[in-house]
Amino acid sequence: MPINNSTINQQSLLTQPIGSIHGVGPKMLPKLKKLGLQTIEDALYHLPLRYEDRRRLTPISRLRPGSQEVFFGRVLAAGESTTTRLRRKIYEVVVADDSGQISLKWFRYRKPWLQKLLPLGKQAVLIGEVKQFGSVREVHHPDIEILPDNVSDPLQVLLKDPLNFGRILPVYPLTEGLSQKQARKIWFPLVTQYADNVASPLPEEILHRQNLMPISKALRQVHWPGNQSSLHTLEQGRDQARNSLVFDEFFFLELGLALKRAGVQLEKGFSFKLEHRYTLPLSKILPFKLTDAQRRVLGEIKQDMCSPQPMHRLLQGDVGSGKTIVALMAALIAIENHTQVAVVAPTEILAEQHFRTFDRWLQKLGLKAVLLQGSMSAPVKRETLQQIAAGEVDLIVGTHAVLQEGVEFNLLGLGVVDEQHRFGVKQRSLLKHKGANPDMLVMTATPIPRTLSMTLYGDLSVSVIDQLPPGRKPITTKKHIGAQRGKAYQIIKEEIEQGRQAYIVYPLIEESEKSDLKAAIDAAEQLKKEIFPQFSIGVLHGRMKTEEKDAVMNSFREGDLQVLVSTTVIEVGVDVPNATVMMIEHADRFGLSQLHQLRGRVGRGADKSYCLLIPSDNYSEDAGRRLQVMVDTEDGFRIAEADLEIRGPGDFLGTRQAGLPDFRVANLLRDARILEQARQEAFNYVAQSKQLTTPESQSVRKELLHRWGGRLELANIG
Repeated sequence: MPINNSTINQQSLLTQPIGSIHGVGPKMLPKLKKLGLQTIEDALYHLPLRYEDRRRLTPISRLRPGSQEVFFGRVLAAGESTTTRLRRKIYEVVVADDSGQISLKWFRYRKPWLQKLLPLGKQAVLIGEVKQFGSVREVHHPDIEILPDNVSDPLQVLLKDPLNFGRILPVYPLTEGLSQKQARKIWFPLVTQYADNVASPLPEEILHRQNLMPISKALRQVHWPGNQSSLHTLEQGRDQARNSLVFDEFFFLELGLALKRAGVQLEKGFSFKLEHRYTLPLSKILPFKLTDAQRRVLGEIKQDMCSPQPMHRLLQGDVGSGKTIVALMAALIAIENHTQVAVVAPTEILAEQHFRTFDRWLQKLGLKAVLLQGSMSAPVKRETLQQIAAGEVDLIVGTHAVLQEGVEFNLLGLGVVDEQHRFGVKQRSLLKHKGANPDMLVMTATPIPRTLSMTLYGDLSVSVIDQLPPGRKPITTKKHIGAQRGKAYQIIKEEIEQGRQAYIVYPLIEESEKSDLKAAIDAAEQLKKEIFPQFSIGVLHGRMKTEEKDAVMNSFREGDLQVLVSTTVIEVGVDVPNATVMMIEHADRFGLSQLHQLRGRVGRGADKSYCLLIPSDNYSEDAGRRLQVMVDTEDGFRIAEADLEIRGPGDFLGTRQAGLPDFRVANLLRDARILEQARQEAFNYVAQSKQLTTPESQSVRKELLHRWGGRLELANIG
């Protein structure tokens, strides 16, 4: 029974259960819930996937292969046959109009039903994709609308059914037991009755400036486009109505991020002075010069650190671009100003790698660094924590252990978070609260497409090191399938004989971790006995104790081991310039960013390097695309864009852990331009409305809190 609009306010009306919609009975309700639809608002935002143009009938002679077409036909012949190639039965119906004929085919069918539905002479309107095989055109499994006998003008009959013909029709995402016809029967009255209750307090001047529709009108248009609409624009998702919904969604996302940023800017942080007490001596003893990109980024960081507000900056740089030295320079600025620095990494191996790098240079400058890990013995950990709290330590490197209770700093001036894509916003916040608004530098070697970094890190300023140090050679990447494995082994053999080293990496998948680990260990044994008996081979995996891992890594670093067989514990941070070959077994089981990280472990010296991808025997189409991207390019940003296209934004980001509202309409790939515009408008609006404190901005503020829920704690507006 429809709800009486006059008795319930708009917001509560939209939160009414979906079962209160006209036409949704006990049988239909579970099907809609299966689609994730709980409320009237959910249903209104369940938008069409695509559209069908049913404004006119196309003569059979003009049906275009590859197009979804609507046409009229009279049954000339019908019957069952067996295909010679597939040896399977099909049901075929030949239909004709005054201009020609075409064949309809069913590969899954109930014969009695089709015989009864389409006897000889029956007239029908048919909808489906036209396929062409040689000179023959066919339509497989078409939708069928049976017409009364002896109809002279089928179009006039169809126009009496406006829910299914005579207009551009929505094609909805469905579930089992729900047909398009049923869906349209539900959504037409639903949109007509309830769309006007959806309101957005987007300021009038923004609507006008961005050429947007009011949200209620946009919803009506997206579900049921007018006859003047362009099918092409609708299919591309670029019509004014959808753009209006996308902008609205992005605006409130970016508004939240703008408030987070403003919250940061309102806080008082350290106003560091550039003393050059340690940075200048370091630049003199470094065995290389900083690249122009490193110097530019360091300039941006210095400017932030000298301002009275806390720095919140994302440092992006491809594998091997020199982010660590930039972070070290930033750390020295904080240390010069008598504060401490915390560096947090996602794995013990990466934390150890950072510690080694930082400690080597800090010792030369007379400064002290410590490594804080979960695996430390209790007495050592207690002493380390006491030194940190007393201010006897300048720089602390560690894993999540740094964020735990009991770790107290004397005065934390800078937090550095590495490989941010493995940490949520929450971890950043925990580190920030270890001090009095310390500066924050977030580093990632996983390049993030601009649209995503604006979304995920919208509250951070972004710096990009877009230049590799001089002398870095390109890495030759090859895919070796099946019998080509021997060629891969030959490359490894030749490189080792020239005094270089190689990695051989195996995937480790959680569900079968034990068997996978066994596979890696067994493979190492086979390599020792059968493939490379003349070379020294070591094994490294996550189940080993820290001391064992260290011993193996040190042996490889020192050149005592020529081949390192490893699980993905070496994915990030391991730096052995003499290693020139990275062979990846079951490469199809890795994601693109992982493959890119692994490849970045070689090519760190002056010698030519190789990445050899060995896929499993039967790999998926997506895996094939990933491997081809690796062969085609070394550009981390192009790889990230491809990763985003293949996996989609949700998987790429892991948005759940990032603490962002989910998108109902927007598509980060398609709608990048709208995101830029919405971001600009949102940041301007926050500034003009004094962080949403003016009387005119209260409706916007209320809507923002509704959409973000409790996730705006960093912006201090809850």
